[in-house]
Amino acid sequence: MKQSFFEIIENIEIAPNVMRMKLEGDTSAITRPGQFVNIKLDGFFLRRPISVNDCEDNILTIIYKVVGKGTEVMKEMKDGKLDILTGLGNGYDIEKAGDAPLLIGGGAGVPPMYMLAKKLIENGAEPSVILGFNKAEEVFYEEEFEALGVPVTVTTVDGSYGVKGFVTDAMKNMEYTYFFTCGPEPMLKAIDGVANTSGQLSFEERMGCGFGACMGCSCETKYGTKRICKDGPVLEREEIIW
Repeated sequence: MKQSFFEIIENIEIAPNVMRMKLEGDTSAITRPGQFVNIKLDGFFLRRPISVNDCEDNILTIIYKVVGKGTEVMKEMKDGKLDILTGLGNGYDIEKAGDAPLLIGGGAGVPPMYMLAKKLIENGAEPSVILGFNKAEEVFYEEEFEALGVPVTVTTVDGSYGVKGFVTDAMKNMEYTYFFTCGPEPMLKAIDGVANTSGQLSFEERMGCGFGACMGCSCETKYGTKRICKDGPVLEREEIIW
């Protein structure tokens, strides 16, 4: 974990109430895809945990959904500096991926899949991606994944774009050596119910400190109690108790 000040260099809306912020600063503590940062906002007691979308050449990219007062404040930021804790969470272990891993992101769980895809490609794998949304206007980052040369399948619950249904509907016809996913817990549980390989699941959880001190985000696993912020947010399929 490292505390640094980052300069805001971009903050734009990429879908309704979905923002992409680029920041410049010391990213040396971010060592794995799937890690997150914790952002201090003036006037708020708790920091805001947000997953890392990309990290390269001291440019940190985060994508966040505007869902409360804190993110509403962030949406209006056009410049200035932010106090950020970086290198939080364990992140994904890409060495277990095999040749053809499947990446599954649902809504706010889409952003970390991008850096993960880049790292897997650099490691010699050929990933495929499923992106799940409720409706067409919510879809984002399809073109960015395609620019990496990654096959992309988009699902929408109402069928207004791509495959109609849930990410699990798209999974049924795909072959893969391993899976990585991030999204709401009902989606993760559904994926666990249909996946035919081992995999890693990243959980979204309310957090207090973000680095394991307060124990506020603890959960039970087959191997004992784990803190989502410190021992997670990524857990392996075989250790999860639903």
